[in-house]
Amino acid sequence: MAGNLKARLARIRTGETPRTDVESKPTGPPPREETKSGEIAEKWPDWIEAGHMTLKRKFHRPLKFEVPHELPDALAVIVPDLARQRIKGDKVTANDLLLFDLETTGLSGGAGTVAFLAAFGRFVPPAEIAITQYLLLDYPGEPDFLELVAGEFAATTPPYMVSYNGKSFDSQILRNRLLMNGIRPPEFKHADLLHPARRLWKRKLADCSQATIEVEILGLDRTGDVSGALAPEIWFSFLRDGEPEELLSICEHNAKDIAGLATIFLAMNETAMNPTERVGLFNYDMETLALTWHDTIRRNRLHYLDADAGNEIADTGERLLTLAAESGHPRAAVVMAKIAEWRKYDFNLALRYTDLALDNCGDGEGVRDELLKRRARLEKKLAVRGCHLCAT
Repeated sequence: MAGNLKARLARIRTGETPRTDVESKPTGPPPREETKSGEIAEKWPDWIEAGHMTLKRKFHRPLKFEVPHELPDALAVIVPDLARQRIKGDKVTANDLLLFDLETTGLSGGAGTVAFLAAFGRFVPPAEIAITQYLLLDYPGEPDFLELVAGEFAATTPPYMVSYNGKSFDSQILRNRLLMNGIRPPEFKHADLLHPARRLWKRKLADCSQATIEVEILGLDRTGDVSGALAPEIWFSFLRDGEPEELLSICEHNAKDIAGLATIFLAMNETAMNPTERVGLFNYDMETLALTWHDTIRRNRLHYLDADAGNEIADTGERLLTLAAESGHPRAAVVMAKIAEWRKYDFNLALRYTDLALDNCGDGEGVRDELLKRRARLEKKLAVRGCHLCAT
């Protein structure tokens, strides 16, 4: 064990990356021979030994939507991480994506929190997700468990990791445990779907937990699923009694999380391809998406795109904003009024959108007063324009 730790520390000092062959045996205590007989076959169906006190299984799950090979440029509007981490010519495909989720011994992080279950998902056309899971059976196996987990990230260089709240939790737990075990953390680009999901559904749902979105928006069935909040208690119970039944239920919960994460991502992808037609299917917040789309174009956050692609996304955004305004969303109507007044100099159109905003703005403090001032200004401009026309 001492030699094993010394080797890991040496890799960190020299900058050596974790091994890329996730199927090879990790250094450290030799694992038992991979076999489907005996205790493993009886207690852990479909699992094999992958390292010291570490099990592994691989399987496929069907998905509700088809997997695109090439992701649309407009997806970066909905998932800004894909824009912030992209350079010109860096075209992201579904093959670049690595979906990731951890189950841990604590739900608030901290140095003592250990990851005991890791799941990875890779899209498989036409409509499947390939899932790989690693399960830690006891603390002494953590170094091997972490080596195997780190090796998964080396399949693409560097991968785009997709998670749900992984930036503030999963990736931080993994990094801490890798460093504490003398293993260099892998490098990856990270697209976290939590904040994009909140923008799309915050005003539609009681909460934006992953499970709530899966069930209420996407219609996925999670009947009988054990709560992830019970994961720490269940793992500690397994350490005491060695009975795998409840721990296997957490493994199934973890697998459903990966399949659900994939479905949420594909729903966002479908929305990006045609937002005006997908609002009925995914019940997203049209106004918030329209304003986000408009702000993305206005701030030129997709500057790496060529002119044709940029113009196409801008045209889609204008159609979405128009639809939101015409559907009675007051903030969208205000933006359309500003565009009509200051960019198009169409004061009649600006007045119509101002009236739409007034009809739907409610009695928010200051909002109605500002709209009434805008309306008065537009009427004055129209009157002046009418006087000029009469004079000519």
